[in-house]
Amino acid sequence: MFRNYFKIAWRNLAGNKTYSAVNIGGLAVGMTVAMLIGLWIYDEFSYNKYHQNYERIARVMQQQTLDGEINTGGNVPAPLFKELKTNFGADFERVVFTSWVQRHALAYDGTSFTKPGNFMSAGAAEMLSLKIIEGSAAGLSDPATILLSESTAKAIFKHSNPVDKMLKIDQNLDVKVVGVYEDIPYSSEFHDLAFIAPFDLFASSTEWVKEALQNNEWENSSFQILVQLSENSDVNAVSEKIRDIKLRKVSGDELKFKPQILLHPMHRWHLYSEWENGNNVGGRIEFVWLFGTIGVFVLLLACINFMNLSTARSGKRAREVGIRKAIGSLQRQLVGQFFSESFLVVSFAFVLSLALTRLALPAFNEIADKQILIPWNDPIFLAGAAAFALLTGFVAGSYPAFYLSSFQPIKALKGKWSPSGMRATLPRKILVVVQFTVSVMLMIGTVVVYRQILHAKNRPIGYTRQGLVTMLVNNKDIHGHFDAVLDDLVKTGSVTSIAESASPPTEVFSANVGFDWKGKDPGLHSEFATIGISHGFGKTVGWSFIAGRDFTRTLSSDSAGFVVNEAAVKFMGLGKRDLNDAIGETVTWDGRRFRIIGVIRDMLMESPYDPVKKSIFFIHPKGGRFVTARLNPGANASSALKNIEATFKKYSPDSPFSFQFADQEYALKFAAEERISKLAAIFTGLAIFISCLGLFGMASFIAEQRTKEIGIRKVLGASVTSLWQLLSGDFIILVAVSCLLATPIAWYAMDRWLEKYAYHTQISWWIFMIASLGTLAITLITVSYQAVRTALLDPVKSLRTE
Repeated sequence: MFRNYFKIAWRNLAGNKTYSAVNIGGLAVGMTVAMLIGLWIYDEFSYNKYHQNYERIARVMQQQTLDGEINTGGNVPAPLFKELKTNFGADFERVVFTSWVQRHALAYDGTSFTKPGNFMSAGAAEMLSLKIIEGSAAGLSDPATILLSESTAKAIFKHSNPVDKMLKIDQNLDVKVVGVYEDIPYSSEFHDLAFIAPFDLFASSTEWVKEALQNNEWENSSFQILVQLSENSDVNAVSEKIRDIKLRKVSGDELKFKPQILLHPMHRWHLYSEWENGNNVGGRIEFVWLFGTIGVFVLLLACINFMNLSTARSGKRAREVGIRKAIGSLQRQLVGQFFSESFLVVSFAFVLSLALTRLALPAFNEIADKQILIPWNDPIFLAGAAAFALLTGFVAGSYPAFYLSSFQPIKALKGKWSPSGMRATLPRKILVVVQFTVSVMLMIGTVVVYRQILHAKNRPIGYTRQGLVTMLVNNKDIHGHFDAVLDDLVKTGSVTSIAESASPPTEVFSANVGFDWKGKDPGLHSEFATIGISHGFGKTVGWSFIAGRDFTRTLSSDSAGFVVNEAAVKFMGLGKRDLNDAIGETVTWDGRRFRIIGVIRDMLMESPYDPVKKSIFFIHPKGGRFVTARLNPGANASSALKNIEATFKKYSPDSPFSFQFADQEYALKFAAEERISKLAAIFTGLAIFISCLGLFGMASFIAEQRTKEIGIRKVLGASVTSLWQLLSGDFIILVAVSCLLATPIAWYAMDRWLEKYAYHTQISWWIFMIASLGTLAITLITVSYQAVRTALLDPVKSLRTE
């Protein structure tokens, strides 16, 4: 029986090549989109699962009430590490101190490499389930040791065994390689971890860390702690137990911030990374829902094509159904036959979609910033793929199967059944409207996302990015001879100015509380971004002054001066009438008095979608770890960078030279949204293609069905234009209805999406007009080919035979 079903299905497919090509092609494209999105979602949910203790690892976080809002971050005080290990040992299997991942210079045999790495306390390798290839992670118990990733070991030592060889970190820390671990996969929070060194080494070589540990500073929240819970511990229960640790240890002003400690489990790091007023509100999970919805919709569009074309051709199957029912076929047998046809079409489409997915993955990975592979050897994937194909076949074939098998045999055999009545055409029209409503919504959404990115990119940033180069310098040679470095570089003509800072121009690494000023509300507890800089920083980055002046070397009093941004002045209420009123005002920071000497336009250093942080710039006695240079616009950039490197090598011969352009670093802030925009644009284009493919098939069938009618109309004097209007009119009406339905739904959805950005664009009316007119134009182009082709047929040939 099933053999006959598929034999009949094959004959129908082979005998209707256009119909088959449209169905198989549309389903293949839809299934390809669904598979790519499915693989992307699977990768998102697999993030960090490389670590065997994934379910029990958590980041210790802190919440504080600042400016009336609860702020949540991963910065915690140093004494918390000892407190967790000593007093909560039963709840934690491991507690690990860790620095933030930063780039450091690794030198061996006269060659230096700049690699991202971390300083971690004992137990880190076991917590992260690092797969040791050579040596042993136990060697990290010695402070003067290091673990290298496999790729880093090969880059430094080529093919020789690196174990027991000596390296230098940042030119001043001698360490011995005690082990090599397998590179951590890209789908991990720690994928770029090129090395791990003991935290004790970091603490002994970094003055401020040493002081924080020795002085038991609960007020200094500049550290990161990871924990691995015991097997029987519950993360929420443990969070509740440790919540008030800091609150019990601090006094005075620190109590006003109501500090709370909590645990953020690893399985939520990637998809639920955003916090709002103390609540874990989401993050990339929104993109998962977005793309999941798009995938379902695109696949649904392809299934609608199949339904539409199958039911539209029902007139050609009516007599077949009538005869089968007359000789005793049951409806369930007919349903089985029509389902077999849909499963055969879906099988061909599925095989084709696997090939298309394989071909599209490299480009898809590049756009999505992924390293996804099709897991051919994974039985779960194979089972899921089979279930996906069966589900698609069921969805696509359900309506045609029950619709075609419901024909009354007497009417079908007498020719009284017609597929053109309201009962037959209304469901098809509804499906076409659904198709284009979804397509128009996707088009509008893509335009709004693109405009939001463009809006943020065009936002004033308060300084000049072009020609600005930042270098991370982790050794004392450059800092100790900074004035000489500056003189040498200016003499080469490569740069116009150079300065040091504690943060690069595109980031803020430090924020502090403890500020007081005239008229401050005693109940206000505020945090300011604090950026330590050297003289010349403002000139280098291109500050725009609203009031006052820049720091100058000739005035020693500037060591007790502040340059603040607009946001800070407005928050403090010091420039109510005019921002010049803030100049000369005194601000006290932890008991030390500073005077505001300048007010600059807001300098956007962090997210371009959020409000600018209220910021304070001050002269740092040690300058900072970042050196920023303004390239001479009249000099060749490549030559200028070579001169900077040569000058740096003069004072620090063994240090690697690495740099980042400020405009490129700033562009990375748009990376996630731009990837979403590009992928959404591609999927929207494919959705429109699938819809138009179905429209083309429908137009072809209707043109074929009305060939004799067109012939009669032409004999009676109808023009090609009037016939084109006749054949195209119904489709234009349906698409116009789709545009009307899509407009309010898309507006509501995108308005809700934009609300999450403090700095966002407005949804303009012309977006809906362009999307609607564009869709109507695409529809006309798609339908017109068949309409004009049919209208141009010779009426004699059309009417010659029945």
